[in-house]
Amino acid sequence: MLFQGGEQAAFSELVRRYQNRIFRFVLRMTDCREEALELTQDTMLKAFHALADWRPDATFATWLFCVANNATMDRLRRKKVVKYVPIEEHMDFPDPASGPEDTMQSAQQYRILEAALQRVHADYRQILLLREVEEMTYAEIGDILGLREGTVKSRIARARQALIEICKGKA
Repeated sequence: MLFQGGEQAAFSELVRRYQNRIFRFVLRMTDCREEALELTQDTMLKAFHALADWRPDATFATWLFCVANNATMDRLRRKKVVKYVPIEEHMDFPDPASGPEDTMQSAQQYRILEAALQRVHADYRQILLLREVEEMTYAEIGDILGLREGTVKSRIARARQALIEICKGKA
């Protein structure tokens, strides 16, 4: 691989290819744009310095998300801050054939879901984001988090249940 040989143009292409996905993941984990920008930059810098450690048995994206996840979780552990966002108790999902009112209601529900996601424990939030937003396989998530595939599946189920409970107003 060219980028492992230190060729900066090849690494620059990888940064362009993955930086937006990494940023979105980190932003949803931290809920702070400035912090997400900083962590994304840190991730790319750490990845550049650790290129020699990357092995082709894992995809580059999986390895890069692992670097991003570790940096983000370290930051969240250091902060030890839990932020609770008020959430509406009732959520009505709109008809798929939506008009302007339904579109506005859908946008509101999206904000509610985003707020609920911020209330879910960081371990659950990370696994939900990797699966549902980044659409990674169980195996890829397992590689990133250092978990067996069965453990990933059970944590996703628990994370989904926790999110449902928050949306229902029980948590």
